[in-house]
This record gives sequence, C-alpha cells and structure tokens, in this order.
Amino acid sequence: MKIDKTKLSRRDFFKAGTIIVGGIAVSSTFIPFDGLLFAIERPKGKGKWYGIGIDINKCIGCGKCAKACKIENNVLDEPFYFRSWVEQYTIKMDGSILVESPNGGIDGFKQSVPDEEIFKSFFVPKMCNHCAKSPCVQVCPVGATFETPEGIVLVDETYCIGCRYCVQACPYGCRYIDPGKGTVDKCTLCIHRLDKGMQPACFEICPTEARIFGDLNDPKSKVNEFLKNHTCMVIKPHLNTDSKLFYNALSSEVR
Repeated sequence: MKIDKTKLSRRDFFKAGTIIVGGIAVSSTFIPFDGLLFAIERPKGKGKWYGIGIDINKCIGCGKCAKACKIENNVLDEPFYFRSWVEQYTIKMDGSILVESPNGGIDGFKQSVPDEEIFKSFFVPKMCNHCAKSPCVQVCPVGATFETPEGIVLVDETYCIGCRYCVQACPYGCRYIDPGKGTVDKCTLCIHRLDKGMQPACFEICPTEARIFGDLNDPKSKVNEFLKNHTCMVIKPHLNTDSKLFYNALSSEVR
C-alpha cells in the first residue's frame, strides 16, 4: 500500500442534519451502503476505502484486542497510553452511568456495582474512527497528520512537532503524546499488516468476531455485509466528522 499525503481530489460531503417527515425529525446518519441515503460520500475512484464495524452485542470485555494492539505496535506499557481500548458501561437503576476502563481493559473487568443496582451493563471497544472529515487532519499546522487514499488517518513523526492541537481536536480521545518521542501516537489500523494482506492485530485476535474490518468500496466485503444486516450508528454523529467506525447496538449513553 503506497502512502500518499497528497489528496487525489477534493470530495464534497453531504451535510449531516435532520430530515423532517410528517413533522417527525429523523436522523440522517445512515449506514454507507449502496441503495441507501448515506451521510458520507465515498471518494471517487475504484481503490480500497477502509471502514470498521464493531458489534457491541458480541463484545465480552476480554481485552485481548487492547493487549494485542500494544504488543503489535510497541505501545508503552504504562496504563495511560492506548491505541485501542475497551470501556465498560454500567447503567444503574437510579439512572446514573458508570464508565470504567482499568488499564484499557487489558486485564479484563470486575463489576464494581452490586447486581441489584444494575439496570444494564455492556462493553464498548474504542479506537481511532478514521474519519473522512477528521478534525485532527484539519488542525495540524505542519501537515503531520494526513489521510491516505485508502481512508486511513496517520501521523508522520518526522513532521510532528508535538503541539497537541490534534490531541485536543479529536472528539474521541484517540490520540496521545508519546513521552519518549515527544510526538503524537495513534491507531494506524496496523497498516504494516495490511501491506502484507493481513488484518489489524485487534481484529485478528477477537475471539467473538465482534470487530469487522474491510473495504467500503467492495459491496461483498465483511464490513458492508455487517452494515447491511445490522442497524449501525457512529459515536457523536452531530459533530459531522464522517466517522468510519460503525457500531451495532450502540446505546445513547455511549460518548
């Protein structure tokens, strides 16, 4: 896979908003699949354009994805630095919400709320959304953060000056400053593995296949089959980032 920091062409994106039908406001954040009204317009051309699916119903909170990510990408061992992590959401009977992610979920989870106080509980894997309109790309003053033609958002460490603008701009908390290098680090979708025809480490290790990865330009890809057969949403759709990380069974409590 050739990494090209130069955009092949400008893309016009549909503005996320609402459609008023019979006096009812209907969200216009639809899944990007042929034949549907979709909120993100695919780039021109026939090349690959990667998207991600996560089935919350299948995630068991084992944390293997977060651990595999650290090992594969030499991420710092400290429990403050993650390219991929898992959060446990516990909705209590009184309506309050508890979000926990001890060590990014690598060591698994132990429920801290008594059963009688729990309304529902579930796990949500998190990672870079590889947005089509990435705020991090837009704010970088030196062009260190860029998007490949395949839709992967990367950081060129040789350009990065560690200004933290992109860290603050990312609405999903997916970036951090590597204290050793002084530059930004984030998920790369294991692009070095993609170049060899392999899946990203976190996808390959998932024991329940809760993570789905593939080419959004291929109607027969696993990710498009996932989007076609599930009701998927993105996190914080109102921000109009054109996130390409789609969740099945995403609850409104997830932020």
